[in-house]
Amino acid sequence: MDLIFFDLDGTLLNGSSELSVVTKETLMLLKAKKIAHTIATGRSMLSAHSILNGYDFDLPQIYNNGVTIWDPAKEELILENLLDENSITSILHAAMSKNIAPFVHGINGRNYSVYHPKPKHKIEQQLIDKHFSRSNAEILPLKSLPANSNVTNISMIGASNTINEIQTDIESHSELIAYSGPAVEGDVYRWMDIHHCKANKGAAVSRLKRQLNASNVICFGDSDNDLSMFEIADECYAPANAKAQIKEYATAVIGNNYEDGIALFLKERFSL
Repeated sequence: MDLIFFDLDGTLLNGSSELSVVTKETLMLLKAKKIAHTIATGRSMLSAHSILNGYDFDLPQIYNNGVTIWDPAKEELILENLLDENSITSILHAAMSKNIAPFVHGINGRNYSVYHPKPKHKIEQQLIDKHFSRSNAEILPLKSLPANSNVTNISMIGASNTINEIQTDIESHSELIAYSGPAVEGDVYRWMDIHHCKANKGAAVSRLKRQLNASNVICFGDSDNDLSMFEIADECYAPANAKAQIKEYATAVIGNNYEDGIALFLKERFSL
């Protein structure tokens, strides 16, 4: 049994962070031919569902870089490798000491909350207005974060040099892992997402491979948070826009995400 995992941003989604018409049609063809496929993304379930444009993945889905797995058939949400109180404190200090507002992502049942201090910069307020406020997440002040919360990750955005400094600090904590990249708001800005070190897509993919009794895992991804699933996949493919390190690990490099590269590859690979 083939089991396909798609990263979203920079991979399955186009340059506008959407499923193109061609990609959506291709996913429907996969479903019609009963070829198992799902997603493995750094996005939260709430964030991902808002951009999938009505396409429903039937199989369990991986969110928050493996912290969250949602099984739609059982309506079951599995949480693993959440951030503990000491880790949360370390991350908040690292961000706020550099005058950056951290966004703490919490989940209770199927309810998402984002906790944050007063924004320090215009780019942070824009993130709240354009992204968090348009989702179904509850936006709350950081001081209302309950003790022992289910915190999946902490994110932030800011000037590239400042985010790089914070990432260096975070990497000194062995229990944490940080992923970062250029922000769509402009090259001078950078985003960062911080998780427990044991939280990764590879572990979650391995879990679903066993659960679904798959014999051949195929992964698509473009960034450093995809490396863990590339390492355990039987086949792994990087779009031409992927980071160089990802391309080195890939079975092959295929078309760009903004040119429907994954969809065109799938049509040929599975004769759709």
